[in-house]
Amino acid sequence: MLRLGDTGDWVGTFEGHKGAVWGVALNNKATLAASGAADFTGKIWNAVTVTKSWREVFDLNASGSAVESYSGHAGNIKRAIFARNDKYVISCADDKTLRLWDRSAGQETMRVEFTAHPNSLELSRDGNILTVTYGSNVAFFETETLKKMKEIMVPTKVSSASLHPDKQIFVCGGEDFKMYKFDYITGNEIESFKGHFGPVHAVSFSPDGELYASGSEDGTLRLWQTTVGKTYGLWKCTEPTDLNNSVNSTSREVTAN
Repeated sequence: MLRLGDTGDWVGTFEGHKGAVWGVALNNKATLAASGAADFTGKIWNAVTVTKSWREVFDLNASGSAVESYSGHAGNIKRAIFARNDKYVISCADDKTLRLWDRSAGQETMRVEFTAHPNSLELSRDGNILTVTYGSNVAFFETETLKKMKEIMVPTKVSSASLHPDKQIFVCGGEDFKMYKFDYITGNEIESFKGHFGPVHAVSFSPDGELYASGSEDGTLRLWQTTVGKTYGLWKCTEPTDLNNSVNSTSREVTAN
């Protein structure tokens, strides 16, 4: 589903996958949507629909034909993203590896191995930090060298994490239905709260960092304020004494029917 970020209003629905959709993303101009699913396909949604394996890069102006193809992973691919000014692709898979692919050479150039399946990848807004989740850990790597900068353990098996644009905090979620907020600098947990009624599969900050979204197995998408009570979109500032401390004061819920 495609929804408006400030109101949660439904815009439209893309249909075509034959399995659960595990990852979605919009390009910077919100003109294209990409999705990856348990049917082992990645799709780019636009006026032209491409239906091929994620391991191929498609020319949208060439009737869906693949212009690049990479092979090497020995397990289901969980995520793949462009990096380093779109000259490389970074992917992670159930073979417990993260791999860097040189698009000009068409081959793998770097690899990082994990003790558990990496579930998600995210590039920081400036493209310098790669956030990876695996097991109960959130790890941060330098994009240029894939050198690990820091790693923080979370009190649950974590499925997704997102770093705030100012790199001061990050949020994550996983199997225990909770959302967690951590201090990126110190690694200390700031708070945790429960709003979903199922495992959290995806989290992401908005480009301006004012909100973050979470998607859950309970069939809902929730939008959370980074600073609770601040006037933003449909959230209106109130006196501190009027703030409801319940989880509903910090989030809006969108239900996927």
